[in-house]
Amino acid sequence: MANVNIKFNNKDYLLSCDDGQEQSLKNLTKYLDKKYKELNDKLGNIGENKLLLITTIQLIDEYFDLKNRVALQKTKIDEISNKFQELKKLAINYKSEKDKEISQLNKKLDNFKKTIEESNDLYETMLDKTTKSLEKILSNTESISKIQ
Repeated sequence: MANVNIKFNNKDYLLSCDDGQEQSLKNLTKYLDKKYKELNDKLGNIGENKLLLITTIQLIDEYFDLKNRVALQKTKIDEISNKFQELKKLAINYKSEKDKEISQLNKKLDNFKKTIEESNDLYETMLDKTTKSLEKILSNTESISKIQ
């Protein structure tokens, strides 16, 4: 435990706190003293006990106001988090559906390529047969021409 000398309402006090908390205690005391002096200037000499009570009530009011705002922000963050999770789920589902569509389109594209290759092979086969037939006709025509 550490001992800290502090000043509150122009009086010196020796307080104890956990080691390492000395500066925090001094800062809290300065803040309390400032609030106390502000109320004393505003309300006048109403007695130290009553002024301490009013200062404490005011600080507790600030604390609860801040606590409520933090709770409200937490609720908003939770709502945003839930919406984000919902969007994430929708995005994952959308991606999954699009992956399926892409897979189906790739299969159709592969089938189309196969059909084109088969058609191309058939075309080349027909072209070869036609060329051979034409060559045969030309050869026969030349033979007939030579005979005449």
